[in-house]
Amino acid sequence: MLSVSLFFSSSSSSHLLFLSKTLTKKSCFSSLATMSINLNAHAFAGNPIRSKTPKAHDPLSPSSAFQSLKTHLLQNPETTSLSPPPKSPLFKVLPFRKGRPLASSSITGNNDDDVPSWHLGWISLPDCKYFLGKCGVDLTEDSLVYLGSNVEDDVVYWAVDVSGESRLVPELGNKQFCFVELRTLMVATDWSDSIAMGELAIAGHARALLEWHNLSRFCGHCGEKTIPKEAGRRKQCSNESCKKRIYPRVDPVVIMLVIDRENDRALLGRQSRFVPRMWSCLAGFIEPGESLEEAVRRETYEEAGIEVGEVVYHSSQPWPVGPSSIPCQLMVGFFAYAKSLEINVDKEELEDAQWHSREDVRKALAVAEYKKAQKTTAAKVDQMCKGVEKGQSLSADFNVESGELAPMFFPGPFAIAHHLISTWANQDVPTDGVEAGSKQPSSSISNL
Repeated sequence: MLSVSLFFSSSSSSHLLFLSKTLTKKSCFSSLATMSINLNAHAFAGNPIRSKTPKAHDPLSPSSAFQSLKTHLLQNPETTSLSPPPKSPLFKVLPFRKGRPLASSSITGNNDDDVPSWHLGWISLPDCKYFLGKCGVDLTEDSLVYLGSNVEDDVVYWAVDVSGESRLVPELGNKQFCFVELRTLMVATDWSDSIAMGELAIAGHARALLEWHNLSRFCGHCGEKTIPKEAGRRKQCSNESCKKRIYPRVDPVVIMLVIDRENDRALLGRQSRFVPRMWSCLAGFIEPGESLEEAVRRETYEEAGIEVGEVVYHSSQPWPVGPSSIPCQLMVGFFAYAKSLEINVDKEELEDAQWHSREDVRKALAVAEYKKAQKTTAAKVDQMCKGVEKGQSLSADFNVESGELAPMFFPGPFAIAHHLISTWANQDVPTDGVEAGSKQPSSSISNL
């Protein structure tokens, strides 16, 4: 419940004014908090092969699949890369190189304006064994990490890190595969395509797991090497006197749209690494012994000097495209209501922070060509997979139709920041005869 006392002034009329506005915000965003449960999955969420974990005795479970994997790897290597698939279950492997998943691209239809779509570069287990064998590498069960399964198709999915095998690049390139940055695939994904969003979620999960494996090669307790366990879902110290269990880490990050007391302006920040004209929400890592709400208030004050009162949850999003040293970020999104308005920017954290009116934010959202950026990046991925990579500045893809640069823009629909900003900006937009202010804010990705 929103705290009315946070916004009281000394006069009784101000009491009534802020009480009215606070109750309006309460009804508006309590409905938003409820609606967030029914959100279509954010980018990197909604992984279709992790929806249910099979029981231990199931042939597609991590333990059963791992035993079957060892049996398959003991077989003689195939003499051709076009080997038949193994008997049930079918194993598919997704190679990664330096954090980049293997991908391919295709165009459906014969029209000139058809947009290519990327796909994960799954290869069969025998093919993976064959390609690595040509590079002089023996594929072992400890090299593969269990990702999930598809019961209907009787398929188990694995990931493997081949960063040290540069000779694989031309081998796979000859078959029009390419290792593509996950951020590039993120922008190239059609967010209205549930299948494409599912593939992006699989790639994000795989990258996070593989990066964690690279970071946890030694035990933090005794310093001995660690070995994979449970098909790569955890690791264990190899020291018999230690045997410490190590699980994948998750690094929670609060991301918040700070709103003024009148609910008319939002505080947005710029970092020096941002492309020109881009603004976004404030964000920061949660510290030990700190609640989510406390982290929102602390980070907002540290970065912009703004005191925050009420904090309302919106939604969360896995974020595996950060630095490789922090591969498993979880963005936890909030609306935060400011108790003060004067900005004091910490220049070590932000380049700038400003209050922006709802009207200006709404205009920027209306003219930003996110779909154009998605199509342009999808075409870039297609060229890369065909071996004809072309440089492209994505910052130029948010121009308005007139060719003029938009005065500002925000991260695209692949980011939770976009949904925080657009939900607030459009919460009172009238549609189908509904009066402004009475429409519940829509935070559904499918409606963007």
